Amino acid sequence: MFQIKCCAKPCPARCLAGLSDVRLFWQNRGMIKLSNRVQQVQPSATLAITAKAAELRAAGKNIISLSVGEPDFETPQAARQAGIEAINSGFTRYTAVPGIPELRQAIADKFRRDNGLDYEAADILVSTGGKQCIFNLLLALINSGDEAIIPAPYWVSYPDMVLLAEGMPVIVNTSADADFKLTAAQLEQAITPKTRLLFLNSPSNPTGMAYSHDDLAALGEVIRKYPDIIVATDDMYEKIVFDGKQFATFAQVNPDLKEQTVTLNGVSKAYCMTGWRIGFCAGPRELIKAMSKIQGQSTSNASSISQKAALAALTGPTDALQEMVRTYETRRTWLVDAINAIPGMHSIVPDGAFYVFPSVAGWLGKTTSSGLELNDDVAVCQWLLEEAGVALVPGTAFGSPGHVRFSYAVSQATLEDAISRIAKAAAQLS
Repeated sequence: MFQIKCCAKPCPARCLAGLSDVRLFWQNRGMIKLSNRVQQVQPSATLAITAKAAELRAAGKNIISLSVGEPDFETPQAARQAGIEAINSGFTRYTAVPGIPELRQAIADKFRRDNGLDYEAADILVSTGGKQCIFNLLLALINSGDEAIIPAPYWVSYPDMVLLAEGMPVIVNTSADADFKLTAAQLEQAITPKTRLLFLNSPSNPTGMAYSHDDLAALGEVIRKYPDIIVATDDMYEKIVFDGKQFATFAQVNPDLKEQTVTLNGVSKAYCMTGWRIGFCAGPRELIKAMSKIQGQSTSNASSISQKAALAALTGPTDALQEMVRTYETRRTWLVDAINAIPGMHSIVPDGAFYVFPSVAGWLGKTTSSGLELNDDVAVCQWLLEEAGVALVPGTAFGSPGHVRFSYAVSQATLEDAISRIAKAAAQLS
C-alpha cells in the first residue's frame, strides 16, 4: 500500500496533512504524468465547435449552430412512454451486460426484417451508444500495432479510438469525384499483413454518401481474399436515405462474409434518441462474447430505462420516422442548391443522413473584411463563427481539409438565415 511519511514514520492512514504536502510537492514538480495513449488523441472537434458557439452565445452573440449531428425531431411517443413506464414500474436495476433478452431479440428481428441478416439474440450486444460498441470491438480485436483501414472523410472518432486501442489508423483518402467512397482498388492497396479491421460508414458522417450494392460487392471481392480482416460497418444513419434509394449493408450484400463482419447500429439518429445512449451490434458470436466481456469490465449494462425505450422504438410505428426523412430530403435539396449558389463553395448531393460536406477551396487564400487570411478550412470556420455567427465543423476534423460540414438537422428558417449570413460574409472576401 502507498504510504506517506509523517510524524517521523510511515502512516498507512494517509493523514490529511501528509496528503496535502505530497500533493503540493508533485503539483509543484509538474509530475502528473498522463498516459501515452491519451496524449495521442484529440478532443472531439464537433464538441469543441459547439462549446465555442455556446461561449459566444452566452456573451450575447446571435449564433446559429450547424455543427451538431443531432436530430431536431422528438423521440417517438411510444419510446418516451416506455421509459416513463420503466421508471414507474421500478425497472431501474442492473440488467444482463449484453442487454435485456427482449431487446436483443427485437434487434435480431430488425436485422432479419430490414437487412436480411439472420442473427440470434446471443449474437447481439447492446451498449451505451454506438461509440461504446466500437470501443468494445477495438479492445476485443486489436493488438498493439495492428492496422485499421479508415476511409476519409471519416467520422471524427474512428482514428482516435483506434489509437486508444494501441492500433494504427491507416487513412485512405477519397474524393468528391468518387462520391467520397472507398474503391476496391484503394482497399487492395491499403491492406498489409498487419491489417485487422476495415471501417465502413454508410450513409456517411460527414458526407451523407452511401455505398451501393455494387460498391459493397466490389469491396467484398477484396475482403474475401483476407480471412483475418474484420469489416466494421457503421450503419447508424441507415433509415435516413433519400431519392428512393435502397440501403444496403456489407454482410447483406456479401453473406459469405457475415462471420467477418460486425454490423453496428443504434437508435440515436433514426429514432431521435441521442441522449438515451443505446447502440447495438451483431457479429460472430465469439467476438460478440469478447466485446461483452470488455463491456462488463467498463460500463456493464446500458441504462435499463433506455433499453425499454429502445425496445418500444424498434417495435413501434414508423410514421414519424418516414415524415422526418421526407423533411430532411427537402432540406437537403434546398441546402445543396443554396450552397452551390455561393461563389467559392461547391457540394455534391448527399444520399442520406443530415449532412452536406462542401468544398471551400474557392475561399482559401482570400482575406476577410476583418483582415483574417483564410489559409485553411479551420480558419474558414473561425471566420464564419466570429463574423457571420454560423458554427460549422472544419473538414480537417474528418480527415478532409478544404471542406466544411453543415448539419441540416435544424429548421428550414434557420438554414435560410445561416445561408444568408454566409453569402453576405463571402461577398466581402478579397
